[in-house]
Amino acid sequence: MRPRPLYDVVAVLARLGVGLVFMAHGWQKIEAGITATGRSFDDLGVPLPTAAAVYAAFAELLGGAALIAGLALPVTGLLLFADMVGAFVFVHAGEGLFLVDGTTVENGYELVLVLGLASLLFAAGAGGRLTLDQWIVTKRLRRTDDDEEDAASFVKSLRQAETQSETMKQPRKHRARRSAKNPPPAEASAEPSAAEGSEDDLLVAGPRKAARKHRARGARPAETAETAPADDKNDAT
Repeated sequence: MRPRPLYDVVAVLARLGVGLVFMAHGWQKIEAGITATGRSFDDLGVPLPTAAAVYAAFAELLGGAALIAGLALPVTGLLLFADMVGAFVFVHAGEGLFLVDGTTVENGYELVLVLGLASLLFAAGAGGRLTLDQWIVTKRLRRTDDDEEDAASFVKSLRQAETQSETMKQPRKHRARRSAKNPPPAEASAEPSAAEGSEDDLLVAGPRKAARKHRARGARPAETAETAPADDKNDAT
């Protein structure tokens, strides 16, 4: 199994080499002029030569820079691979493998083949971790992790607030239950009033009885006074 840091360094070097080659060819086409490049494509039998020249020039220049930076590697790799497929089919397929055979220029497809397959390899994810794509992904993951942590802390604070409110409500419920279980006795409250009423009756009845006794005492001497003369009369007779 390959060491990951070594693989990342090698991937950077590969992207750098392939990207420089693409940028050189793209700049060559732009420097020569899009019109002149389109005419040469027309002479080679490329369909839509002007549009093909524009696509090839800017795809190779900007795509090579994107390969070096490691930006949008899947898209960049596919665009460069499509460019090399067109060059292979319309220009280099019938010229053999070698670009130069001895002292003669054969214009073969060896360079187009290598560049196209390397672009496809980068599009498949062989660009390594030292890329702008990886940096953007890790930054987004950190943001999502921070958002998840914030959401978790917010939910935790809400739960703590709910538990605190429940604990505050529980003593009130216990007090209400206790007051419901032990209501103030109505009879006991009524008894003092009855007792107070009886005491009042006793207080009122006391003077009445005293008055009655006083009257009875006053009536008895009168009766004795009346009966005394009668007795004297009887004695005189």
